[in-house]
Amino acid sequence: MKLFKRTFLVLTFVLLSVIIVGLKYSDNPTPYQFPEIKFFPEMPVSVDNPVTVEGVELGRYLFYDPILSRDYSFSCSSCHKQATAFCDSPKKFSKGIDGKLMVRNTMPLFNLAWYAEFFWDGRARSIEDQVFHPVTANDEMDMDWDNAAKRVRESEFYQPKFKASFGEMEIDSILISKAIAQFERTLISNNSKYDRVIRRETVLTQEEYEGFNLINDQSKGDCLHCHTTDSDALGTTAIFSNNGLDAVFGPNAYTDKGKGGITGRMEDNGKFKIPSLRNLLFTTPYMHDGRFETLEEVLDFYSEGVNESYNIDSKMGSAHRGGVHLTKGEKQKIIAFLKTMSDSSFIENPKFGNPFIQE
Repeated sequence: MKLFKRTFLVLTFVLLSVIIVGLKYSDNPTPYQFPEIKFFPEMPVSVDNPVTVEGVELGRYLFYDPILSRDYSFSCSSCHKQATAFCDSPKKFSKGIDGKLMVRNTMPLFNLAWYAEFFWDGRARSIEDQVFHPVTANDEMDMDWDNAAKRVRESEFYQPKFKASFGEMEIDSILISKAIAQFERTLISNNSKYDRVIRRETVLTQEEYEGFNLINDQSKGDCLHCHTTDSDALGTTAIFSNNGLDAVFGPNAYTDKGKGGITGRMEDNGKFKIPSLRNLLFTTPYMHDGRFETLEEVLDFYSEGVNESYNIDSKMGSAHRGGVHLTKGEKQKIIAFLKTMSDSSFIENPKFGNPFIQE
């Protein structure tokens, strides 16, 4: 009887161990612990796609793997490089799978969890949705999702990783997009000198401090309406704006309608997503069409080169006189501050690097 009880207890322990391990690596992956982030808005959390350690690892492999492209030659990382804050600097336009030039400058990838819309024109309404677009675009990865999912589903490398992340669910395009989105949600940049200043770990120089005041002075730089750097440290409102890049006086005169091309509303023509001021040292050139190669050129535009147009953003209050008219010294101070918002630790973080190389 004692032997029977002992055997029963051993078998029970083994069975429970199997169940626990199975839950951990199949039905209940490990929740991902995000770092403490100060002076950001509260991070939105996806109910449908909670971030897990296993999912992030899987997504990182998929991000760097050309398996999702037509001829196995092109990955997400082909245009989104960690060394340049996950954009394709210094290229004005990235080249796709067959060397075709894309029509807009490649946006960087960081702090995506706080954004409600993606791409310059807002065509995607979630990070997961954003993943779907480049795979099928004929000037990017040029692959249909059924075949892409079939490749991954048949991969002996990915099968256990998907099981650890999503259990027994069949590998399809939705799970692939969820995995990549989980990785992209971890791409958080919050350790620039600017961040260390607002955490009271260091201080700005006098020139940097004056530059900060200039961009938040409505009679000077007047940047604060679109680029937040005080109570909200994202560096952008993440909305869409026509900032007067071109003199356009009719709704159909835009060569690139931007958000208007997605919504079909005339009032949205010429509006593009407002990018963050973060990591500007790594993300040249600037604007949706990459027309400005340096921060000096950007400041010159806002100072003297703003164009009026029929639907220019009402916040561009100095458009009627060509811009805010900064002095050379004021521009230098603003640039000095902007440089404090670039985060070298982000572009060097091994957790975001190519896992195939690191193995």
